Amino acid sequence: MESIEINKIYELKLISFSRSKLFQSLDNHLQDFITTTGESYRLTFQELQQLTEMAIDFEMWIEPSIVNQWKKIEAKHLSGNGNKKKIILNELKQLWFSLKATPSMYNSDAPHVRSIVRKVKNNTLQNDVFGECPVASEKTVCCNLLTIDAVQGCSLGCSYCSIQTFYEDGAIKIESDLSEKLDKIQLDPQKNYHIGSGQSSDSLAMGNRNGILDAQLDFARNNPNVIFEFKTKTKNIDYFLSVDLPPNIMVCWSLNPQIIIDNEEHFTVSLEDRINAARKLSNKEVIIGFHFHPIVHYEGFEKDYNEIVNTLMSTFSADEVGMISLGTLTFIKPAIKSLRSLGIPSKVLQIPMEDASGKYSYPAETKEKIFGTVWNAFSSWHDKVFFYFCMEDRKLWESVKGTCYNSNDDFENALFKSVFGKMNVS
Repeated sequence: MESIEINKIYELKLISFSRSKLFQSLDNHLQDFITTTGESYRLTFQELQQLTEMAIDFEMWIEPSIVNQWKKIEAKHLSGNGNKKKIILNELKQLWFSLKATPSMYNSDAPHVRSIVRKVKNNTLQNDVFGECPVASEKTVCCNLLTIDAVQGCSLGCSYCSIQTFYEDGAIKIESDLSEKLDKIQLDPQKNYHIGSGQSSDSLAMGNRNGILDAQLDFARNNPNVIFEFKTKTKNIDYFLSVDLPPNIMVCWSLNPQIIIDNEEHFTVSLEDRINAARKLSNKEVIIGFHFHPIVHYEGFEKDYNEIVNTLMSTFSADEVGMISLGTLTFIKPAIKSLRSLGIPSKVLQIPMEDASGKYSYPAETKEKIFGTVWNAFSSWHDKVFFYFCMEDRKLWESVKGTCYNSNDDFENALFKSVFGKMNVS
């Protein structure tokens, strides 16, 4: 009777675990394996959680299934004594950690990812569209960026994106009265500002729907003490080419090697398209910029990022480029859970994560290597273009760049002075 009671209690534990969002994201085959294995080995709730996370990661990283991995390890210990469960789990975790510690390998045969269909809604709520950068932190060196949330949500499908954790229903919401809301923003005319619109969605992905580009251009025009930045991974610049633009706007492209675009930035345009779009706007005397964010550490990354740098320096003059930022894969816990629940093929979680000022990212020595690679490749532009590291601590600045700003205000002032000096603002 006691054994039957214990079995019932464990069955209830399994039922409770099986209702978790993470477990539900698995296909039926993996769900059956974890349930059966849990019953057979009396896995604890924490062990079930670990096994589920590893199962998802192996699938995302396109590694052999955890079913095969478990059976392979189990077969080695059929006649062994001791706690077989602990032995198998430890070996699985060692394999998992070794994959995370090894630079990812990408190939040109990128896995097919189903298109993300999101509802597009007009947003008429009385929400505040103006605020601080959502990833700002007192623990990192910060540029004091302010943001305009003209659109909330994104359909470009970048596997590493944290925007997917900001909004619950997954819909893309476009402000229907952005102009009126921007008119209400009170700025100090004696102060300089750097304001951007690409933190809650791609700045250009929705075009001028609901007049959102017109509203932002008017805001920039009415506030000549502002550097207004649009950030994008699209080539949607036709509207900007067809209208008069205020001189204090800057359009920036996030760049990555094409192999990362193919594997991790699924519904964005190619690297070539992004650079060509930047060239066209630069021909219209618009100051442009580039964000190497995230720089990804993978087998052969040095060669690929150096090629991008060489292309930029041969396509643009330093006078045409306002700023270049460097950043890398950085996650908060909700983003990691969201990525695993989504379950699309991706290697962005295949990294040896360490605490990074309250978030999770590469170890410091890996960051120094990847930031140093891109920074050193731009050596001839160091004194001609404004460079900065996004969301990084002082130690990284000092180890790679050799210097760091004394305060965030100093950082903000230096950025404004450098970029604004290249704009034809009378």
